[in-house]
Amino acid sequence: MRPTVHDIAAEAGVSLATVDRVLNNRPGVRSVTRDRVERAIVTLGYVRDVAAANLAKGRSYPFVFILPAGENSFMRGLEAELRSAMARSAAERTNITILSVPAFDAQALAAALSQAHQRRPAGVAVVAVDAPEVTEAVKQLRMDGIAVVTLVSDLPGSGRDHFAGVDNIAAGRTAGTLMGRFLGDREGPVAVLAGSMLVRDHRDRLEGFRAVMGEAFAGRKILPVIEGQDNPALVEELVDTLLARHPDLAGIYSLGAGNRGLVAALEKAGRARTICAIAHELTPHSRAALLSGTIDAVLNQDAGHEVRSAIRVLKAKADGLPVIEAQERIRIDIFLKDNLPIEQA
Repeated sequence: MRPTVHDIAAEAGVSLATVDRVLNNRPGVRSVTRDRVERAIVTLGYVRDVAAANLAKGRSYPFVFILPAGENSFMRGLEAELRSAMARSAAERTNITILSVPAFDAQALAAALSQAHQRRPAGVAVVAVDAPEVTEAVKQLRMDGIAVVTLVSDLPGSGRDHFAGVDNIAAGRTAGTLMGRFLGDREGPVAVLAGSMLVRDHRDRLEGFRAVMGEAFAGRKILPVIEGQDNPALVEELVDTLLARHPDLAGIYSLGAGNRGLVAALEKAGRARTICAIAHELTPHSRAALLSGTIDAVLNQDAGHEVRSAIRVLKAKADGLPVIEAQERIRIDIFLKDNLPIEQA
């Protein structure tokens, strides 16, 4: 059996109240008594259950989540999952604040991280933009003992504690394999539509996609990346131009958001069934496009799992507890029109 505070008290010959004061580093204990309690802890091999202790004390965890604003359906779904977590805050002992920043705006994101820092939270979760000022803001949080989790898009080299998201290089490679096999012998180039190369997840997906296309489908031409800023109207305009310039276009890999614009452009041009389209994130719009045949496959990450994972990790870091990596691994789901999950009412 694991030793308890009762065992420590008996070993040291002191009261439970004295053991509690030592464990919580409170005053009112003579140094000779404190030494006796600490020796008993070592002798018995006592390991404190920090999470249980915090529960007993009714500790609350203040967290700040920083999300991009805008029309990105996946990000709005992520926000909805976060607000569901906020509704459970009393039971989960969390106090969550959401800060919104313009998408892909590194300066605004760095300012939001500084604002979060001033709140002195137990932890911060952020959809990262890979820029020096953002990296520095994360480092400042970590230097002050505030845990940081990156969501969806990672920021390696910043000292962040954990990344809650899929392996985006693997996601890009998966898209490349699907694209190459779906196209088969069909001729024509493939276009890549991104949100912004400022975010790590888009760059990693592109890296994985290009690697597989080069390794397994080397004869297929890959056109220069188009950046649509995850804006449906801009994406539609860019794809209109793309289709006009490349009437032989065989496929489009949309590795960001703004897929409403992609779908609108393909359907307007009458190319919905002649171009293979692979996209990310299962939203109401991408679901409808899968069912209609305009999009052939969607790679998805579970926004709810990512939010729950971020909260679990931030709690563990605040308590000095280890993270269970297998529990926090976010999988890549592949959806075709044939295996769509049933919509929740």
